[in-house]
Amino acid sequence: QVQLVESGGDLVQPGGSLRLSCVASGTFTKIDTMAWYRQAPGKQRELVATVSRGGVTNYADSGTGRFTISRDTRENTVSLQMNSLRPEDTAVYYCNAGALVRAGFSGYKRIEVWGQGTLVTVSA
Repeated sequence: QVQLVESGGDLVQPGGSLRLSCVASGTFTKIDTMAWYRQAPGKQRELVATVSRGGVTNYADSGTGRFTISRDTRENTVSLQMNSLRPEDTAVYYCNAGALVRAGFSGYKRIEVWGQGTLVTVSA
């Protein structure tokens, strides 16, 4: 019903910048909170940043001051601008979103959707 597709992952040198993008498509009534998570090799997936439908943002300590999350609610896209990248930022970055979809004849339900991930490698 709902798909998230990320793009923008790449190899970048320490201190460099990268911008990730994610677009939601499919059949849904609306997308509410959107977020970026990441999972480094051998580690659990962790939250990077969230942005509400109204534009309120929250960041994990790891990205505060270096990462900026933004969204275009009309286009159902979310981006993550990452500056001053460090080797420890190397991970697969996943887009996440809450979507309101039709359920039954006249009802709705909220589902959580994940993208397939995009690899960010920070290395000299």
